[in-house]
Parts: sequence; C-alpha cells; structure tokens
Amino acid sequence: MTNPYGEALGSTLIDRSFREKIVIVGVTLAGQTEEATDAGLDELELLVDTAGADVVARLTQRRATPDHTWFIGQGKAQELKMLCLAVDADTVVFNNELHPAQQFQLEKLLGRTAIDRTAVILDIFAQNARTPEGKAQVELALLRYRLPRLRRGSSAKLSQQRGGVGARFGGGETKLETDRRQINRRIRALESELRQLGETRSLQRKQRDRSGLAEVTIVGYTNAGKSTLLNRLTDAGVLAEDRLFATLDPTTRRLSLPGGEPVLLTDTVGFVRQLPHGLVEAFKGTLETAVTADLLIHVVDSSSGDPEGQIAAVRTVLEEIGADTVPEFVVFNKSDLCDDGASGLLDDHTGSVAVSAATGDGIEHFLAVLGDRLRSLDTVISLHIPWSRGDVIASVHREGQVVATREDVDGVSMKARLSSASAGRLAEWIIDDHTGEAANAAALRDIDKENV
Repeated sequence: MTNPYGEALGSTLIDRSFREKIVIVGVTLAGQTEEATDAGLDELELLVDTAGADVVARLTQRRATPDHTWFIGQGKAQELKMLCLAVDADTVVFNNELHPAQQFQLEKLLGRTAIDRTAVILDIFAQNARTPEGKAQVELALLRYRLPRLRRGSSAKLSQQRGGVGARFGGGETKLETDRRQINRRIRALESELRQLGETRSLQRKQRDRSGLAEVTIVGYTNAGKSTLLNRLTDAGVLAEDRLFATLDPTTRRLSLPGGEPVLLTDTVGFVRQLPHGLVEAFKGTLETAVTADLLIHVVDSSSGDPEGQIAAVRTVLEEIGADTVPEFVVFNKSDLCDDGASGLLDDHTGSVAVSAATGDGIEHFLAVLGDRLRSLDTVISLHIPWSRGDVIASVHREGQVVATREDVDGVSMKARLSSASAGRLAEWIIDDHTGEAANAAALRDIDKENV
C-alpha cells in the first residue's frame, strides 16, 4: 500500500546508512512537575531509539504557558539553535504537542526539522504496520496529522532527499490546494476502506458471540509483556520483543481454563502516555475488542519506574474509547525483575496477581483467578432440556459451568453459569424459577437441596 505521494507506509522511514542525531525538548507547564517532565523525556528517548535515531542532547524549560510562536521562549529558542549547531543535530523533537504554526516557526529559526512526540509515535506505527488494516489505520492517522501542516513556499516540500524521523512530516508542494484535495480524497478513501473492514470484523464478532465463549482482551502499556503473556498461555507465536510497539495488530486465540471452560483471548496494541488522538481514532475499530470484551486483563510492567503512571495512562485511553466500564483484572508482569516480587503493588491493588510471562512463574495462580473472575460475571441460569436434545446438553457443558443437575424421565434439569451470549442462544430451554412450571420449579428446588 502506498500513500498519495508514492511512499510505502510499511517501509522504514529511517535511512539505515546512518542514525539521525536528535535533540529532545521538554517544557514543564503550570501544574506539572520537573520529575514528570524528566520521566516524559526518558520515555521519548526510548521512542526515538525505537524509531531508529539517537538522542544526543536534551533541553528543558519551565513556563507558565507555551509561547505562541516557538512554544519555548525566544531566548530558549536561540539556546536550542546553538545546541543543535554544537551537536550537529538533524532533528529536534518536542515532548509536548506543537501546533502547526509553532512547528513552522521553529523550523525557520532552527534551520532543521522540528517535530513533536506525536510524529515520532506515528513514525513507529508506520514502520510496524503489517496487515492491510493496520497500514490503512496508520496512513489515515498520518494524513490527518499532515493536513494542517501543509504550507506554501520552499520549506514545504512533500518529500526530502533522505529519510529520517521527521521526513514524513515535511511540508507540502507549492500547489497547496491541490495537495489538500489529494490528501482529503485519500482520507475519505481510507475511511471507507476501514468501514468495510469494520463490517467484516463485526460479522466475525457475531460468529464468536454465537459460539457462547467468553471474550477476554489483554490491554496494557506498550512493552508491558502482553504478547509474551499471550504466547505463554496459548502458544500463539506472535512477535514479542523488548521494544515499544512491537505488535500493532490484534491476535485472538482460544484458551482453556483450569475448570475446562474455553475462552477467547485477544492481544491488542500497547498504549502509551499522550497517545495521539488521531491514532486512537484511526484504531478505534481494532480497539473495539476491548469495548465488547467480557473482561479486560490489564497487564502492568511491575519493574518499570512508574507503574502507577502507566496504569493511569492505559485507563485514560480505555475511557476515551468507551471501555472503562468493562470489568478489569490487573496483572503485574515481570515479577522476576522485582526484588519483592511486586508484593507492594499487589497490596495497593486488591484482586490483582503477579506473574512472570517470561519464566511462567505465577501463571497457574493467574489462570485460577481468571476463571473465578469470569465465573463471577456469569449468571446462574436454570434450564430443563429433553433427552432428545443431547446437542443442547453438550453445549451447556461446553460453554458454561454446570453447578447442579437432576435427571427425570423427560430430560435433565440443570443450573449452570452461562455468559449472556450463551443464555441468549439457549433461551428456549431456560426456566424462570418464579414463573416456570411447578414440576420443573420443584425439581430445581430439589437440586438445590441435594447440593447443600
């Protein structure tokens, strides 16, 4: 797939013959702390490294509000220019979001590309997108980011002579309106393509719903170990590397819990602080797996410097996509890298567990708790099924947890924990204990007595 300018979105944006030199900039605004700014720059440095470049210097400033022209103050902007000359930097990356006008003025002053954190994350996603849907989602976010940054003049060229972290975010050709129309047409085409893919995914989801299996979605901060956990549980064989945003495309596998109940387990794209809104919008179709899940497994890197901050960042994105009402099961991964085995974090988060997806430590306990959590979400339903419908009896045993049975000449009366999807499919055989037939109600009361 290529964008309107013939660039392959799945290809690398970096010229591998050299590593770009990057200066990163962080501004501490009112209500923020310098510690948070330093932590943000540390993460930005990891993002830049993932994109294929090297951070050679960093610059910080405290301001009450951003400068409307350069974001940083005029004096600081001149200091930044001298720093770039001293280290021979190719690009400047701001940890804060730049408005198009600020980006334009900075590039005029500095004489080099100036981009923000959003551009770096988009660059990484463009490198890692593999499936047609993933490539379309990333290209849509890229074009939405690029559109307001098109400008007239020689500084606004749609392509540069060499690659680089900021290469994709150069300006535009002199035919500004033509470029805008071209981008808008491509955006509409991508939106239509993603809608069609969304309809296909909706049909697939309906087929999964008819299976009656509970759906569990793994969410978490990028590089928290979500894919490693999926591989440990299901032998999925998905890519799992110690780097940010190693996988973008969701993967669903079937998992059998210790009680024998099968569930569908889905891995999703990792989240990060200040995840670009355009990416969230573009990936909403993919992230619907979190919205429609019966339970979210929130994987947290217990060895990170700020696990609570990562938890908050993930929950912010979940709220943005409407998944904040889905029950959450917090799992602290990488316990083997913590001196206390993440016991301190477990004390602060009731109901959470600690595991090491890499070594397998704690996995059995995790699965047992997962089964208990899913069963607590299911409703205990009373059914009476005739002997002639052995297929239905088998479905109840396969899709739920049978807690009590009683056999008679007409069939079998059962109490079972079933998901809402399974209950809907088996509605014909469900008995209301209060309004059902007297004989069946009595039989079910007998079942309860026998199981006391």
